[in-house]
Amino acid sequence: MSEFPYSPRNLTRRTLLGGAIGAGLVATAGRVLADPSERMIAARTRFFGAANVDPMTGAVRSDRVILSWFGCTSFAAALGGTVVLLDAWVPRGAHSGYVPTTVAQVGELRPEAIFLGHGHFDHAGDAAALAQASGAVLFGTAEHCAQVQRQVGASTLRTVVFGDATSTFGQTYHHSLGMVEVTAVRHMHSGPKAPDRSGEGSAPFFPVPDIRDSIANPPQLCDLVALGSSLSDQEGGSLLYQFRVGSFTLTWHDSAGPLTEAAPEVFDVLRALPGSDVQVGAIQGFNQPLNGLRDVRQYIAAIRPTVFVPSHHDNWLPGFTARGDTYEQTLRGELERIPAQGRPTMRFLSDPGDYLRPDALTFTL
Repeated sequence: MSEFPYSPRNLTRRTLLGGAIGAGLVATAGRVLADPSERMIAARTRFFGAANVDPMTGAVRSDRVILSWFGCTSFAAALGGTVVLLDAWVPRGAHSGYVPTTVAQVGELRPEAIFLGHGHFDHAGDAAALAQASGAVLFGTAEHCAQVQRQVGASTLRTVVFGDATSTFGQTYHHSLGMVEVTAVRHMHSGPKAPDRSGEGSAPFFPVPDIRDSIANPPQLCDLVALGSSLSDQEGGSLLYQFRVGSFTLTWHDSAGPLTEAAPEVFDVLRALPGSDVQVGAIQGFNQPLNGLRDVRQYIAAIRPTVFVPSHHDNWLPGFTARGDTYEQTLRGELERIPAQGRPTMRFLSDPGDYLRPDALTFTL
């Protein structure tokens, strides 16, 4: 039982923990952390907060759900003590060092599982390295898992396959990971559609690309090479995930497709799932120059979260993207179109200040 009061659908009783969570590393007195367990404890303390990590074992508190953003749609998550990764890419290439972590440091979290939403480089580009380094089980479609296997040239990676790129939209898959119940739903990657004249459409929206972060964080040759080598990675189908820990429900998806035109049946599947305490959803997509953030709003309306957390809105690829703050006003206006009784509270993340900031998204069970 949690030592904090919690009611899954009542914000007045949910505790979002703030300043009490530290982001510092375990004290090392200047020495190098050579022991793998020490590196794991240090990494978990940095990603999940000193108040939530046992300094002797590295175990994360079992009465909390903690999300720590490390760029684009990638999160380190501790779900009732079970450590997993949601997507697997540390943004770099067009700039370096913008996100204050490395692939090696993410691997030192020793996640039990890596959940891939789809296979593009900005979501799965580091999946091979992270799965190989941590021994985590890789979850995704057959294409996602095969692509990662090819990248490491090994057949020893452990995988759980949820259908393939030809699976029916709306197809669902179920899995248990310890005390965490997982449901995956086949949905759509973002894509452009003709302007929606039905009354559901939204004004076109596309923020001006920003290269200032590349100037402040210039690209390194090794990062440019890594980026170039993964640009051809294929989508391999898109999956939306819902995680249930006790009475707490988290939904996460790394794209939001034009379901209205291409797969409206997915909305029925999403409405049939339990309402979410927290939804973490991508808001940047190929449809926004034509239909704004309409698709994002429609996903939110179907998933019915109490708290909505936007992702995939940061300046992860300067020259093509802009900082997340450029989305906030438009997104708030889009949420106003949802009837008040079903409108979530938004917990906006801004880059780069909210990277590796667990106090922003820590919930008690």
